[in-house]
Amino acid sequence: MNTPGTFQIHATDGAARTGVLQTAHGPVNTPIFMPVGTVGSVKAIAPDDLNAIGAEIILGNTYHLYLRPGDELVARRGGLHGFNAWDKPILTDSGGFQVFSLSTLRTIKEEGVTFRSHLDGSKHLFTPEKVVSIQRNLNSDIMMVLDECVPAGADHTYTARSLTMTTRWAKRCRDAYPKGTAGNLLFGIVQGGMFKDLRSESARQLIDLDFEGYAIGGLSVGESKDVMMEMLYHTAPILPSEKPRYLMGVGTPLDIIKGIDAGVDMFDCVLPTRNARNGTLYTSLGKLNIKRREFAEDDGPLDPACSCYTCRTFSRAYLRHLYVSQELLSFRLNSIHNLTYFLDTVRGARAAIREGRWAEYKRRYEELYDV
Repeated sequence: MNTPGTFQIHATDGAARTGVLQTAHGPVNTPIFMPVGTVGSVKAIAPDDLNAIGAEIILGNTYHLYLRPGDELVARRGGLHGFNAWDKPILTDSGGFQVFSLSTLRTIKEEGVTFRSHLDGSKHLFTPEKVVSIQRNLNSDIMMVLDECVPAGADHTYTARSLTMTTRWAKRCRDAYPKGTAGNLLFGIVQGGMFKDLRSESARQLIDLDFEGYAIGGLSVGESKDVMMEMLYHTAPILPSEKPRYLMGVGTPLDIIKGIDAGVDMFDCVLPTRNARNGTLYTSLGKLNIKRREFAEDDGPLDPACSCYTCRTFSRAYLRHLYVSQELLSFRLNSIHNLTYFLDTVRGARAAIREGRWAEYKRRYEELYDV
């Protein structure tokens, strides 16, 4: 079945699973990593680069695209797919993370969130209904509900109060876009801070609203790695097994592996492209900083185990030269490699799950990165 929202699990190995999610712009093989294109483009990367490295779905951001160039302008150009020439699936965040990251520029009330634009200081009210309307204009294959992402240090009382409001917002999003209205899918977002009881309550309330998928939000917001993993391994198994599970904004290679191990299907993070622009590259031998002097006369490939354009074509010496010379080509070549590495990680995970060797695959990443 190719009906948008259909999700089929093809194999499992422990809690790890591999399957296919159908969207209006094609299938997404899971587990999947989704490159982040906040303002409609993955930084330094064109759609043909994304196709070449095997990207299946990318992200955009509702808040940023609403402010510039404007969701109605994008709608007049065929939605985000027509605007940025990407004909595969797109997921858009709701602006909920900006509730956290732009905390000095917003106020929260029952009606919604009022932002003061980081561009010109103008005020904008984001209600649950408006967030859905913006994402419909963008024609996102996967839309996210409006939520409050609380910081790691929030106490139980505040987090519980925030959670009940986030649930009311989620219901308003569901009411604004009833299931089956069109091909766009709507995902709920589990919150609850660093409290297991609240995470469980959030999941229960959202499951009752019958979303097409469920995200785990509010992690990697200042908590320790141990606490983050505790919340992840608690939350993922209580989400519906027949729906896709999405871990929002968490994304070192080992984080992704742990997420898959917990039963998560979808991941995104700015880390591979941000680190690429800073010269930090991920390889089969671990992390590497290309600006180091030791690479000045290294004629070998960046990663001998990688088949991406960067590794096939250029030496470490040349990549170091581009970086220290502040050449823009450095951003593109480094980003192509890092994104390929992350996509290879999930491609390898899918194969390992199908072949019943997930534990071995996971152990390799733990040995490489858990230091």
